[in-house]
Amino acid sequence: INTQPDIAFNSVDFLAATDVGTALLYHSGRIKSLVPQDRTLEGFLFPDTYLISTQDKADILVAKMLANLESKLTEQLMLESNATGLSFYEIVILASIVEREAIVPDEMPVVASVYLNRLKLGMRLEADPTVQYALGYQAGSNEWWFSGLTQDHYRSADSPYNTYLYDGLPPAPIASPGIAAINATTYPASTQFLFFRAACDQSGRHLFAITYEEHLNNACR
Repeated sequence: INTQPDIAFNSVDFLAATDVGTALLYHSGRIKSLVPQDRTLEGFLFPDTYLISTQDKADILVAKMLANLESKLTEQLMLESNATGLSFYEIVILASIVEREAIVPDEMPVVASVYLNRLKLGMRLEADPTVQYALGYQAGSNEWWFSGLTQDHYRSADSPYNTYLYDGLPPAPIASPGIAAINATTYPASTQFLFFRAACDQSGRHLFAITYEEHLNNACR
């Protein structure tokens, strides 16, 4: 945003327009009942291409993003999301992790199944994207999503968003999931998988496992 001089707002304005309580200001539909009043709009700003006027302020773009998500939330989706045992806000939290974790779209329901299986068993999610989110911007590598995670990062990033250190879901979404990730979390694959790791062929796919021993055997050699 800050590199676009013709836009009438900057990143500070945009963050202010998505801050706590703003769903009530900019949107009159279902979204305002789905976002807790003590949370920002993170996770509900639907990722898409938007056309705005050079005179439009940040709140106009925010309203468009919320309305776009609203249009994707069918009555059937909202009804069947309850079957997961999660609130819709929790679905968006988990979908945001699936969005960041799954590179190949057809794996999203399987990735979602792993996290849901772990939640049901009381296991920690241990999701790398939550550690990346907790670390934030890394000036040394100029990365928002730090790709050089080590075991030390898993232990030292002391944040409720770090699912290696804290049980359950993070307190809020870590990204804005697309409708594919939301659907995958609402309609996950039926699996017994509890682990996955990147495949060794650089395809972006993952190798899934039920047991930790299988998981270790899936390591690249």
